[in-house]
Amino acid sequence: MRCLLVALLCVALVRGAEPAGIDPSGTRRPDFARVTVEPTWTSIYLGTVSLRMPDFGRRGGTYESPYTAKVLPFFFYNEQGRLSVDLDDDALARLGRGESVSFKGRAIRSSGEERPVEGKATPVDSLTGKLKVRVLVSTKIELIFNTTYRFAALPPP
Repeated sequence: MRCLLVALLCVALVRGAEPAGIDPSGTRRPDFARVTVEPTWTSIYLGTVSLRMPDFGRRGGTYESPYTAKVLPFFFYNEQGRLSVDLDDDALARLGRGESVSFKGRAIRSSGEERPVEGKATPVDSLTGKLKVRVLVSTKIELIFNTTYRFAALPPP
């Protein structure tokens, strides 16, 4: 009996020594507090729209980041504002398991005008994946952006 307790204690100590960013299967676990979304662009009639956002930070169930959109050659349509996307803990767990997740959010221009945003995240692995994002500019205009995302790995203890 005493040998069994010592063996269980040794197993517990060895498991506790694993780095925080690695799960028992050897894959890195994501830190869902921040996510990087690569700059992206889409074609429009006679031009392009580029979209850039710094890292998104998560507060509650919402990721938020400032954004800048540049419309070429129609520079007078350029804008900036804040973009927020709602993803609850259940959706993040599904992403971690490799399942695709749909999301909704909104973009608010610096002028105060609000635009609905919806999309789909498709994981490639536990840290990275593909994004398809739709921004409803007006009742007749919808911009579709395809890009990638990356969560940071949890740091070692």
